[in-house]
Amino acid sequence: MDYGMVSKIEKAKRYAEQRDRIQFVTFSVKFDGENNPHTVTYENNEWDCDCSFFKSRGVCSHTMALERILAGMLPQSVNAES
Repeated sequence: MDYGMVSKIEKAKRYAEQRDRIQFVTFSVKFDGENNPHTVTYENNEWDCDCSFFKSRGVCSHTMALERILAGMLPQSVNAES
């Protein structure tokens, strides 16, 4: 492996340990729930999930789980249920 690649791998390791460098802006994930798969999206600091609980409450176990997984990587305003 060349020196340039070794340097990039080391840099990637440092970045991975410094989660505050990363902030998600928009994404979509497939979440395999206990009963059905669900699509969860995050855009403009807002969550959306296609499950019926989210549609009635604006929050659900799928979005709360992702908030925990992404702790520190999302703007504070969406981490209200952490």
